Amino acid sequence: MADIKVFSEQIVDNLEKVIVGKRQSIELIVIGLLCQGHVLIEDVPGVGKTMLARSLARSLDCTFNRIQFTPDMLPSDVTGVSIYNQQNNKFEFRPGPIIGQIILADEINRATPKTQAALLEAMEERQVTVDGVTHILPKPFMVMATQNPIEYEGTFPLPEAQLDRFLLRLRLGYPSIADEIRVLDDQQIQHPLETLKSVVKLREILQAIDDVKHIYVSPAIKRYVVELTTRTRQSADVYLGASPRGSLSLARAGQARAAMLGRDHVLPDDIQTLAVAVLAHRIIVSPAARLRDLSSDRIVQEVVHATSVPGGEFASEPVGKKPK
Repeated sequence: MADIKVFSEQIVDNLEKVIVGKRQSIELIVIGLLCQGHVLIEDVPGVGKTMLARSLARSLDCTFNRIQFTPDMLPSDVTGVSIYNQQNNKFEFRPGPIIGQIILADEINRATPKTQAALLEAMEERQVTVDGVTHILPKPFMVMATQNPIEYEGTFPLPEAQLDRFLLRLRLGYPSIADEIRVLDDQQIQHPLETLKSVVKLREILQAIDDVKHIYVSPAIKRYVVELTTRTRQSADVYLGASPRGSLSLARAGQARAAMLGRDHVLPDDIQTLAVAVLAHRIIVSPAARLRDLSSDRIVQEVVHATSVPGGEFASEPVGKKPK
C-alpha cells in the first residue's frame, strides 16, 4: 500500500499550499476521495470551504462545478433539462452542474427539500435521470457540500436520507494566529490557487480507489464497527441511530485511512479516529439530550469510549487466502 501512501501524501501536501494548518481536515477529504464518498463541510463563512473544493479539483486535474443553492432553485437547475431543438425536431439534453467530477454544493441547506432531493440519485447511484433518460456521471465523482451552522434563517434542514449519503462530516474551524499570518503572507501578491498544479493523473486516482477496496478488514474489526453503530441505536440519548450504511461507510473509511498510512489492514485505531466524522451526522439526538446541550459528536465519543476494543491479530487473512 506504499503507492496509496505516496499518492495521498502528494495530494495532501499540494492542498496545504492553499489551505494552511488544516492537515487533519484535508486528510479526511482525501479519505472521502479514496472511498468515492461525499463530504459535508459544516462551518462559518470565510474559512476556506470553497477554496478546499477548488484546490482538490485542480490537484486531481478533474472538472470542477459549483452549485450555489438558493431557495428559488429548481431540480432541473441541478440535474439539467431537455430543450426542444427546432432545427432537427428533437429534444436535446443540456447537462446541469451536477454532471462533473468534483462538485461543490455551496450552502446546500438553502435549497428547498424538492431541490435537495435532486441530489439523492446522483450521490448514491452516480447517475441522473431526466425525462426518463439516465445519464451516467463521470469517474471520479465527489460532492463536497457546505452549510453554515449559524445562519438558520432562510434555510431548510437536510433530510436524514440525504445526510446519510455523506460519507463524512467535518469542520475546518478558524486558523491559529500563526497560520492566519501565513495566509496573509501567502496571498499578499497572488492567491496560491492560481499557481496550483495537478499532482496525480486520472488513471492513478481510479487505481487508488480500486486498491483501497482490497485493504483487509478482519472479522474482529467488522464486529467492532457493527457494535459501534448498534450502540448508537440503543443509546437513550439518541432518537434515531446510525443505519447499516453507516457501518459500511465506517469500514470503508477505515480501509482508506489504513492505506494512507501504508498498511494493508485496518486497525481499531482507524475506526476510533473516524467514528465521529462518519457517524455523528447520521444520528438524531433525542429532545431530552438536546435540553442537556448534548451534541451528536459527544454521543459518538461516549459510544466509542464505552465499546470494548477487540484484541487479536488484525493483519492475518483467513486460512486459504493470500494477503492482499
